[in-house]
Amino acid sequence: MLVTLKNKLDDSILLALIFFAGHILIAMIVVSMITGASIWEAGAVALVEPAVNSIWFYILHKLWKRFGKNN
Repeated sequence: MLVTLKNKLDDSILLALIFFAGHILIAMIVVSMITGASIWEAGAVALVEPAVNSIWFYILHKLWKRFGKNN
């Protein structure tokens, strides 16, 4: 059972890393194509945007727990 759980966790981590790399690459290409930004500028946007969204999600989660429907 422990080996199976470890394999699933390893698969999940690998999938998350592949998704992350794909997300960054896609965001870089889209930002560059839409705005004409250099690939370096587009790369900065591709890295900063998910970080800001993660902070927003953290705040939203805290607010949801405090003021959500179940409270």
